[in-house]
Amino acid sequence: MTTPEQTAVDRRVFVAKLIESIPEALVVSGLGSPSYDVFAAGDRDRNFYLWGAMGGATSIGLGLALAQPSKSVVVITGDGEQLMGIGSLATIAAKQPANLTIVVLDNGHFGETGMQRSHTSLGTNLVSVAKGFGIADAFAVHQVEGFKEVAQRVNARHGVALAQVFIQADEPPRALPSRDGVHVKNRFRATLGLSPF
Repeated sequence: MTTPEQTAVDRRVFVAKLIESIPEALVVSGLGSPSYDVFAAGDRDRNFYLWGAMGGATSIGLGLALAQPSKSVVVITGDGEQLMGIGSLATIAAKQPANLTIVVLDNGHFGETGMQRSHTSLGTNLVSVAKGFGIADAFAVHQVEGFKEVAQRVNARHGVALAQVFIQADEPPRALPSRDGVHVKNRFRATLGLSPF
């Protein structure tokens, strides 16, 4: 269960430091606040922002990791979205892509729908859930400096990892990436050397 001592991480600082440490990584950002955090850290062609598909960030990350095995893939999502797409962790564990890291920014709330408490503030432990699915390298982060531990896994590409980052339950000012899905998709494909379609 989340406690006040565990929710001390400033999400914007953590995400900015992480992205700065993984400049070559492909980043899939989940719906809502994770996309705002990733964009606030600096817009990059290697960022794929989701504006919909609640619960789909980890599945998209899995597909990308399997399609681009020589590149590090990072999913940055929230606890609410990960809970909605919890079954994706079973498929990720079955496929075990060596280049996929999942970062769950956990404030214990559904931030986009009114800050209702999520299951992680009611007893669900995502690290235990991930391990139960078969993701052995699942761990909690309680301090901003934990970004170094996450970045090491991203850059090493030695197996699937999941970091549950306990963040403050606040709402920083929204930093909105492009809402033009075609532009985001085409730009991302171009950075991979793929033609738009």
